[in-house]
Amino acid sequence: MQAAASRSRSLFKTGCQHRATKPLVFLTALLPFAYLLSAALLDRLGANPAEALVRATGDWSLRMLCVVLAVTPLRVLTGVAAVARFRRMLGLFVYFYVVLHLLSYSGFDMAFEVADIAKDIAKRPFILVGFASFLLLSSLTLTSFNSVIKTIGAKNWQRLHRLIYLVAGLAILHFFWMRAGKNNFAEVAVYAAILSSLLGWRLWHRLNRAH
Repeated sequence: MQAAASRSRSLFKTGCQHRATKPLVFLTALLPFAYLLSAALLDRLGANPAEALVRATGDWSLRMLCVVLAVTPLRVLTGVAAVARFRRMLGLFVYFYVVLHLLSYSGFDMAFEVADIAKDIAKRPFILVGFASFLLLSSLTLTSFNSVIKTIGAKNWQRLHRLIYLVAGLAILHFFWMRAGKNNFAEVAVYAAILSSLLGWRLWHRLNRAH
């Protein structure tokens, strides 16, 4: 059993370190965008393309957020430090899909009418929560580069990037309020359970290290 586990870990480590793995992860993370783009061009988004794009990009934003938050637990549990080399790229993909989500709403759904968007925000607070999450994520994206880390220091950078936990909470609240109108919380519960598990593991791990 231990020998099999050791071989699996060795293969996983080799895979993470291989120079082709990062481009492969990049292309995999880009697949949802490629699918949505082709569906839009071929008019296969259904009767309401704008709503389909808003929902799909929102779903992929949450999925990518779950993936990026899973990197640290995976690194610690497997003992393979090379997993961390994908974290920044995956984090940028979270932002990419969030931007697509925002553009799908403001552009395709609201035709970039600022007055109408403002009225919609006042009428539906979940949009305000989503926008707050976007602003926080923007600050994390703009400070994700090595030059910024050197400027502000690694410890300050780590403190700043813990805002990702707040982003996760706001994202779930945004999704919950959006589904509250239709009383449909099944998907919300799934994402909430995944994100709660990932954040709960971090708390447990930190408390264990403190003792």
